[in-house]
Amino acid sequence: MPAVIKVEDLSKAYQLGEIGTGTISRDLERTWARIRGKEDPFLKIGEVNDRSVKGESDVVWSLKDLSFEIQQGDAVGVIGRNGAGKSTLLKILSRVTAPTKGSVKLKGRVASLLEVGTGFHPELTGKENIFLNGAILGMRKAEIKRKFDEIVDFSGVERYVDTPVKRYSSGMYVRLAFAVAAHLESEIMIIDEVLAVGDAEFQKKCLGKIGDVSKGEGRTVLFVSHNMTAISSLCEKSILLSNGSMMMFSDTTPVIRKYHQSIISSAAVAINERTDRSGTGEIRVTEFAINGKGSGLNFANNEALNFTLAYHSGIESFFGKILIGIYNELGAPVMFFDSDTIKDMPAKFPGSGRLNITTTGSFALVTGTYTINIALFTNSVMADYMQNAYSFTIEEGDFLGNGKLPSGQYMFIPEQSWAITKNI
Repeated sequence: MPAVIKVEDLSKAYQLGEIGTGTISRDLERTWARIRGKEDPFLKIGEVNDRSVKGESDVVWSLKDLSFEIQQGDAVGVIGRNGAGKSTLLKILSRVTAPTKGSVKLKGRVASLLEVGTGFHPELTGKENIFLNGAILGMRKAEIKRKFDEIVDFSGVERYVDTPVKRYSSGMYVRLAFAVAAHLESEIMIIDEVLAVGDAEFQKKCLGKIGDVSKGEGRTVLFVSHNMTAISSLCEKSILLSNGSMMMFSDTTPVIRKYHQSIISSAAVAINERTDRSGTGEIRVTEFAINGKGSGLNFANNEALNFTLAYHSGIESFFGKILIGIYNELGAPVMFFDSDTIKDMPAKFPGSGRLNITTTGSFALVTGTYTINIALFTNSVMADYMQNAYSFTIEEGDFLGNGKLPSGQYMFIPEQSWAITKNI
């Protein structure tokens, strides 16, 4: 298959703070270099885009020296942490912004869905925006008319199609925008993390359409998402970005595993020292352990586990909720603990306290590495949230008591009793 996207030594630099170098002489030096067709002399001291550390330069490389080829009909996932350069890459491929260095060659028309309402004019109706988007993508009016009913039906906003889109909710916006991008006949479809805006039913519908576009129609799809389950089901190959550099471009499963291993390193930092947390900060989780052990240790799947969580605040008490989610190596949720679902759990928590959760019987997870996300709410407002707050590995244990384990792909090993009788 021919390559429809070819990227060579692609780099994108941004200047932090005010535009300009700070002095007239340096501005003139930069301008003279541009006139002679030379590289900006001040980009040489640019730094990688690591948002978690203080830098020395006012120039950062959002992308640095990316090279890859994507074949016709491929569905390729683009994954990485926030700030890795995913959206910048898609904006360059969509011609929204130009690269600082390197080249991008695209074969065919590109339909982009980079954010809610991309390419929509708020004063125009849904119908008018469908034709506007089609024209921007290079479609003839007859082609758009032929697809119009299908677009409106897929979007589910038929009742509002003659209403200005400025009156649409964000969910309606993304429904119509995705329907236009998916149905107009472009050879390349680029989708950023916008489907999270829609409801669960529409997300499922969109993911099914993306699969049809790639596998059934032979169109090329680039898909950015933090939903590893969606990436693994839709994309045969994936690109892993980290601080603007390409860490891996390969089959999706090993790429997701490498990504998951990279984020586990953040779980090694003590919880009370973590800075990559969100929430109001009114209450903070200060400690988390399993069986009294810190992050990164191993447990057998035939032992019961005890979770300990400590938190602190400056208030006497609060109406709260605590959520603990466990995720596997592909980022898929496998187990969930919710204080709201526990019988006799008080709705009002002490201002500072310690929570203990004990699993009954053996922990039925199969072998592998798992991470834990923690969220703490007060009065329905998120006070503290940490991704990858803790990591642990489950090792094989004699879970069934017979020295054997089931074969094949599975997630849990339930306690079980079998009986067989002769059929008379």
